[in-house]
Amino acid sequence: MTDTAAAEALDSAIAVIGMSGRFPGAPDLGTYWKNLLGGVTSITDFTEEELLADGADPDEIRGRDYVPAKGVLADADRFEAGLFGFNRTEAAVLDPQHRLLLQTAWSALEDAGHDPLGAPRRTGVYVGGGVTEHMLAAQTDPGLAARIGALQVRILTDREFLGPWISYRLGLDGPSLTVQTACSTSLTAIHLACQALLLGDCDTALAGGVAVDTVRSRGYVHYQGGIFSSDGRCRPFDEASGGTVPGNGVGVVVLRRLADALADGDPVRAVIRGSAVTNDGSARVGFTAPGVDQQTAAIVEAWTTAGLDPADAQYLEAHGTATELGDRIEATAATAAFKGALGTNSIGLGSVKANIGHLDAAAGVAGVIKTVLMLEHAVIAPTAGAGRPHPELALDDSPFHVVTEAEPWPEPEYGPRRAGVSSVGIGGTNVHVVLEQAPPRSRGAESPDPQVLLLSAHTEDALKALAGRLATALRAPDAPTLADTAHTLRFGRTPLAVRAYVLAADREEAAIGLAELAEGRMAVAPAVAEELRAIGEAWLRDELLPWPGQGRRVSLPTYPFGGESYGALALGAASASREQESRRADSMAPDPQAPASQAPGAQLPDAPGPDAQGPEAGDGLDASVRALLVETLGLNDAGDLGMTYFAAGGDSLAAVHLVGCLRDDFGIDVPLTLFLEELTLDELARRIVESREPDDALDALLSEFENA
Repeated sequence: MTDTAAAEALDSAIAVIGMSGRFPGAPDLGTYWKNLLGGVTSITDFTEEELLADGADPDEIRGRDYVPAKGVLADADRFEAGLFGFNRTEAAVLDPQHRLLLQTAWSALEDAGHDPLGAPRRTGVYVGGGVTEHMLAAQTDPGLAARIGALQVRILTDREFLGPWISYRLGLDGPSLTVQTACSTSLTAIHLACQALLLGDCDTALAGGVAVDTVRSRGYVHYQGGIFSSDGRCRPFDEASGGTVPGNGVGVVVLRRLADALADGDPVRAVIRGSAVTNDGSARVGFTAPGVDQQTAAIVEAWTTAGLDPADAQYLEAHGTATELGDRIEATAATAAFKGALGTNSIGLGSVKANIGHLDAAAGVAGVIKTVLMLEHAVIAPTAGAGRPHPELALDDSPFHVVTEAEPWPEPEYGPRRAGVSSVGIGGTNVHVVLEQAPPRSRGAESPDPQVLLLSAHTEDALKALAGRLATALRAPDAPTLADTAHTLRFGRTPLAVRAYVLAADREEAAIGLAELAEGRMAVAPAVAEELRAIGEAWLRDELLPWPGQGRRVSLPTYPFGGESYGALALGAASASREQESRRADSMAPDPQAPASQAPGAQLPDAPGPDAQGPEAGDGLDASVRALLVETLGLNDAGDLGMTYFAAGGDSLAAVHLVGCLRDDFGIDVPLTLFLEELTLDELARRIVESREPDDALDALLSEFENA
């Protein structure tokens, strides 16, 4: 490559500076890599008892063609609502895909060494998701619409708002797009993010996808000739292949132009050299069927855009659904694109769907994250459960070999490690991305100076969990320097309410102090400069901090999200909701006779009964207004009325809804601006009631005249 060509390649290259994901069997990327390396199949087989306990239809699950298997995402129903400014009512209605994507975007920015609430300006968001049971149930529930407003229900549940919610809650001011190309959604989102960076639409981008069709334990029905496997296992390119298995998951990558990332000292995990998108048009046997020519075209165009030959690849992470037609067409298209490879069977071939199932809108980003991890570790992970290649695919005479066991991936003599990642969507959208190992980055010299490690979290339990993760990370052989760790914790994390600090002269001392903190014990403070102790104490008091040390952004353990479970909104609950709402209309009290068809499911915070009054609450109208505020904002009880409206999680849409309820249900007209005033909810309730009193007095006076 000439100097000019090398400069042009650098200008068009995109750095992956951070990433985060949660996949079946893997709550974090460390576990994900361990499972990939071990060829672990993370598909859950449900018992009949588990399915029935989670509300499954007995007749369906006992059917001959029902397959009780799925790639399950653990704790998909949990959400740290308060950290993102949602009240309990909003959090219960918010679709699980929104919740997971928000938390994963936060973690990805932390992995990049950036404060999630202080991300670089002009940060764009390019994400997508699927249709969910929760969304369909919420949007067809008239009782829920009456309770919080139909527009609010849609904004909290529809997938078109996946991107805007991230931008809003994290304060990101770049383009915010929700992408929908079916199974290729997340890889299309990554392609669009790369294009936006190269065009200058943004300087940093979050890209990825999420798939959570339901948080309930559910299998699927196998149909002869359909895409789903009859035995609950996905075996791409294998002679025993018989279809795919659905799965849930979420993944986000943080992208920047490579030149900018290197100049700013970002931790580059891999490089995207090129990408391309095509559509099969009408050149296929049916709308849902893939096509050969445009899959080939997407691969060739991506490598051409990168200024490289497909023959430079050493690995292909395929779409690999294990369907008869899909695998055959993909193998044919890839063979045509990579035909110039250095020898027969020289390129490794695999698909993460064998490990975790088909994640639909999150399938592409799951493959990208897998490939980045392989580039980093210089190991090609095996395709889980791979046996003999399917004879009809003719892989023996192709550039590919299915990777059946972990293979070392040394850097080739002719250049860095390179791989392709493909994704294919129902509807014909084909995407291919070219990935390359990151440029070398020195570990950095260990400073002899002691350091102060600043930690914070939303809860005490989260702080302990974070300290434990950091202690483990600092004891790893490839742990970052203590100075870089301190720098990243200071500038790459959002300062939260629950805080602690650890003083240490070296990594082992830091690990000991963090482990003590994780166990709830006060870390033993070593003899260090009083200057550092003063910084730690100022941190606890939330004061401005001087920062004497130097350091770089490095990848560290991210926030340990927990939060409460919000269950599941179930299809079929809408009719029950109508009956429940009619019974609640007079008292606004929760109905203890709610139909069994609603359980188990998501429970919105109960509307308070007539006894749920604050210590100064009066009877009648005053109590009803307070109850309306408690219900709308999802508060625990009237004792929470000491907070301001916005501190309690209120927003403009909820204010509009409250104004409408006050007008329609109580005949009280209040200006919307009343909710913008710095009033506690208790004071707000009084102001609302007082605004009605003149009318009551006038009514009484008129009544006296009528009776005279």
